[in-house]
Amino acid sequence: MLKRSTRVGELTPEERELFTLVGRAPRVNPFGEERIVLDRKIAGVPESTSPSRAVEAAVKRVETEAIRMEKENRLDLRMYKGEDRKLLTGVVTFVFFYRYRKEFDRLIKAQARAGEHQIRASFLREAISGLEAAGLDRDEAIRTVEGCYQLRRAYHFIHYSLVGPSESMVALRYRLWNNVFTHDMELYSGILWNRMEDFSTLILGETGTGKGSAAAAIGRSGYTPYDRKRGCFKESFTRSFLSINLSRFPEALIESELFGHRKGSFTGAIDDYQGVFSRCSPWGAIFLDEIGEVSIPVQIKLLQVLQERVFSPVGSHNEVRFKGRVIAATNKPVEQLRSEGRFRDDFYYRLCSDVITVPPLRQRIEEDKRELVDLVELLVARTVGKRSANLTDMVLDVIETDLPKGYPWPGNVRELEQCIRRVFLNRSYHGDASQTARHTGQVPEGFGDLERGELSAHELVTAYCHMLYQKYGKFEEVARRTSLDRRTVKKYVVEWQDRLDGEEE
Repeated sequence: MLKRSTRVGELTPEERELFTLVGRAPRVNPFGEERIVLDRKIAGVPESTSPSRAVEAAVKRVETEAIRMEKENRLDLRMYKGEDRKLLTGVVTFVFFYRYRKEFDRLIKAQARAGEHQIRASFLREAISGLEAAGLDRDEAIRTVEGCYQLRRAYHFIHYSLVGPSESMVALRYRLWNNVFTHDMELYSGILWNRMEDFSTLILGETGTGKGSAAAAIGRSGYTPYDRKRGCFKESFTRSFLSINLSRFPEALIESELFGHRKGSFTGAIDDYQGVFSRCSPWGAIFLDEIGEVSIPVQIKLLQVLQERVFSPVGSHNEVRFKGRVIAATNKPVEQLRSEGRFRDDFYYRLCSDVITVPPLRQRIEEDKRELVDLVELLVARTVGKRSANLTDMVLDVIETDLPKGYPWPGNVRELEQCIRRVFLNRSYHGDASQTARHTGQVPEGFGDLERGELSAHELVTAYCHMLYQKYGKFEEVARRTSLDRRTVKKYVVEWQDRLDGEEE
């Protein structure tokens, strides 16, 4: 137990040491190693303690100290000034967050079930009153509740939607958290919490890797204000995140789907129509899927919206203000699209506040075999509505029996979802026959000359760069893995692709 302060309104050195660690906790990315180390320090447990046990031990220790100070009548923030008040505010917030985390989790699940209808949670008024009793003013208390709800939502959607212990998935979850809160929580909470609309995101990855899940994790985790009169948050996260697949619409309709139209603006426009940009709330986000498929004229119009934050519906001269955030995704190699003139550089630079790559399933499994187990368990639960060890084991047994070793899952997570359904129907799955031979062979496309001893050293390097680019989709990643500069990598990739194209002709 910590020593009692020598006078009211002053923390002891021991309390300051512990509470300094506690104050760091909300500022540290929960998906990184630093947070695990910090939790162990707060809890005072050995380094061998598991992350989950360390968190619970840390919470228990801080709650114990808070209870002790409350009994000593020393937990009132109004008794403190300067750094001591700041440290104790961190303790009050920490205890509040973990005291109500299950309530926040229940609210998140209930809101997901309710859809666009906003859920009222009785605990919110009680929580705000408790924070005020601890010494926060009403605005501070409400901001704390808003922040805790956002933190819990972000953790929920990142942790439960994007599972897997592989190195690439650990890195993905870490990047997604930073995308929502930045790398520095003090920067976010002090300045950027209501100014994130200018931070556009481009998500890259093969078809079926889970780009939509990554986008939803970002879009559903934004700041949402608390409605003081109604006693609930002002908008459901299911309504604040809007998604549109641009490849589904013909060129003539895309502008209307994006920006809406006025009655009579074109043949068939029998009523006014609100496009996705019109429906997006000020604290919402729009997911533009398959952005690599849109034409240059549409890119120009989207660029204008991103730059000027205003747009006009088709057939109208009235400007509408757009305050939401934009997330875009493509399964096309964006560097190749740019080099071919199919993706404008200025449009790319307005989208690339952050560029996140979702790894293919084959890479994830190569990095950690447990990846497939965790994914099957999650997808089985989504399919049948609850976790089932028996069904999970059945699917894994079929995969091991029916598919060749090293099967590359060309359809990625989306294919695995259909695999599970087919196993439920037929208790068998033999993969995508059209893709299996090309991917499971030990020699990648164009490497046949290697086995025959007909590749020069230069050709070997160019072929290897091309293979890596096909896998990771970014010249920068290939350059990092080969220790070559980016321009050389790009030259080699283009050179080998030209060779393959020539062979096909």
